[in-house]
Parts: sequence; C-alpha cells; structure tokens
Amino acid sequence: MLRALGNHNYRLWATADLISVTGTWMQVLGLNWVVLELTGSATSVGASILLSTLPALLLGPWAGALADRFPPRRIILIAESTHLALALVLAYVVWQGLPIAAVYALTAASGLVGTFGGPALGRFASQVVPRDDLGNALAWNSIVNSIGRVLGMSLAGVLAAAVGEPLLFLVNAASFVAVIATIAVMRTGEFHPLAVSPPEHAGVRAGLAYVRGHRVLIILFALGFVLSGLGRNYQVTMAAMAEGPLGAGAAGYGLLSSVFAVGTVVGGVVTARIRELTIPVLLGAAAVTSVLQALSGYLPGIAGFAAMILPIAAGAVLIDTAKSTRLQLDSAEGMRGRVLAIQGTVAAGAGAVGAPLLGWLCERLGPAEALLAAGLVTLGATVVAAVAWRSATRVPAEETAQVAPAFATAGS
Repeated sequence: MLRALGNHNYRLWATADLISVTGTWMQVLGLNWVVLELTGSATSVGASILLSTLPALLLGPWAGALADRFPPRRIILIAESTHLALALVLAYVVWQGLPIAAVYALTAASGLVGTFGGPALGRFASQVVPRDDLGNALAWNSIVNSIGRVLGMSLAGVLAAAVGEPLLFLVNAASFVAVIATIAVMRTGEFHPLAVSPPEHAGVRAGLAYVRGHRVLIILFALGFVLSGLGRNYQVTMAAMAEGPLGAGAAGYGLLSSVFAVGTVVGGVVTARIRELTIPVLLGAAAVTSVLQALSGYLPGIAGFAAMILPIAAGAVLIDTAKSTRLQLDSAEGMRGRVLAIQGTVAAGAGAVGAPLLGWLCERLGPAEALLAAGLVTLGATVVAAVAWRSATRVPAEETAQVAPAFATAGS
C-alpha cells in the first residue's frame, strides 16, 4: 500500500501536491464567491467555470504534443511560475474591486496555463516513481487531492469570512512557490527517464493517428466519457435529491457532499492496496458503481442515499485511477503526453455534456429516476466496453497454435 511513498522524490512531490491542491481549492471557492458577489448570478459562476475549462477542450492535444517534445520539468516550472503571477494579479484585482471582466480574463488565462501544464505534470509523475509503482502513486494522488480539497474549502470559508477573498489568492500563489521549490530540491539521479517523441512522430496528427491505431485506448476514452458524463456529476444529482425527494435542503446537500468527500478518501486507500490496476478491475468497479447508482435514489431517507454515495465515490476513485494507470502504462512513452491530454479533453467534454443532461433528466423524470436511467446507461456502456476489450485483446486459436512451438523451441 505504501510502495510509492518509499521513493524519496515521490514523498517530496506528494507533499508539494497536497499544498498545491489545498491552495487551488481555496482559490476556486474564493473565485466563485467573488463572481457571485459581483454579479449576483449563479449563471455567471457557471460562465466563469466554463472559461476555465474551455482551453482544455480546444487546445488539449497541442498541450500534449508539447509535453511529449520537451522535458516536463521545464514546462512545469514555466506553468507554475505563470500561475503564481496570475494568482497575485487576481488578488490585486479583487482587492481593488476592478470590473468582473478582469476576473473573467484571469480565469481564462489560468485555464489556458493549466491546459498546457497538465500533460507535463502527468509525464513528470511517471518520472518520480518506477513503472511498477505508478498505479500506487496515482492512488495516493487521489487521497492527497481529496484531503487537499477538504482542507482548501474549509480554510477558505474561515479566511474569507475573517480577512477577505484576496488572501485566498495570495495563499494559492504561495502554494506554487512550494511546488517550484520542491522540483528544485529533488534528486535528479533518482528520476526514471521517459522517452521523448522524435521529430517524425511529433505533433497532434501523429498523436491522433497513434490513438486510432490502438483500440484499447479508444475503448478507455469512450467508456471514460460515458462514466464521467453520467456517473460522476453527483454535484448535480445530490443537489436535486437533497432539494427534492429527501427534502433535506442546503444542510442535507452539505452532509452528502461531506460523505462523498470521505468516500473519495476511502476509495484512494482501497485503490492503493490493489497491487495491479488492470482493465478487468476497472470494468468490475464500473459495473458495481453503475448498479449502486441506479439503486441509490430508491433507498429511504438521507441516510439510505448517503450509504450509497460513499461506495459510489470510492468506486469513482478506483475507476479513474485504474483508467489513468492503464492509459499511461499501455501507451508509448513518447506519446504519453498526448494520450493524457486527450484524456483531459474527454473529461472536460463529458463534464460539459453530462452536467446539463443530468440536470435536465432530474427536472423531466425526477432525481431518483434520473439516477436509475444514468446508472443503466453506464452499466450498458461498461458491458459494451468489456465485450470490445475482449475482442481487441483476444488471440486467435490458430495464432496461439503457431506461437506455442516457437516458445517450446526457445525453452529447449
């Protein structure tokens, strides 16, 4: 369970990641609150979120191509330094009470920087641990992200009320200093080098051609889109259940969100204990989580729904970690940045499509029925993915018969 933490560089990186994630969630909460205060509109908050995710939808493959051509540490240092500057400027803009347009512009700029830094961060994570420890490291990343999210949102609520939102952005700026300093003190001799993309295989077209030629990657992307779109947007369905059938209101929604956060930590711990995150593990978790989702809206009371939310959140972490592990380990090292960038684009697209769709289903069918319909769709997608995966990886009997003698000869 603690394999990844046995690596000196990963221990440093996990600590820096916890600080960074905490700062990021402090800024997210503070930014959403500032936009709501300035506009009085929840739609404007949604527009701000869209501006931060739009660059990933439009430019993700180009960011991945860049990560495959240049050392990831260099890209990360540039991205983190730019994030630091943007956080400082945002603190000044909010402190001075400048127009909302300035906040929107900085939000879009931050999303752009994050788009180009993301694939490099993914490649760098593969360099701080050996290949066999990558799945365990990704599981610990999930735990760190969950803890950082809880810490960031809790601290943000206290500090925003006591001092004001600009301090949240200053703290986030300081968190980028921690990441930069950590990279500077890591032991370069303990990095695990990854192959970079040669010029003839560089660029977005080469990356897309590579993915088209690997059916398993396409299956993972397609399944990930459905699961992320209809099986991950629980912020929508939890709100609808709390307001509707459960009648629990804002307090109930807060309770369910806390249970979900605990579930993600549990999922990270469970995932870290699994020695090898294989595609069958991913498919099994997806099937179980889909069934739980389909049933979740029909259990009595908020306690019954919360009892389903916790294992669903844990399953989501296991699914996402297993998928990320397979996408990285089952792709060529020189293509990994582009594969990760496509994964980010797929996730952003799934969120953009899934959240409004689930909201519409909740309004038209009812929250419980929407959960049932979405769960059945994700279960069907999992079954289709399992059949497609078996077909893509099956070795014909005659081919096996031809290969067997060769192994027998080699071993004699």
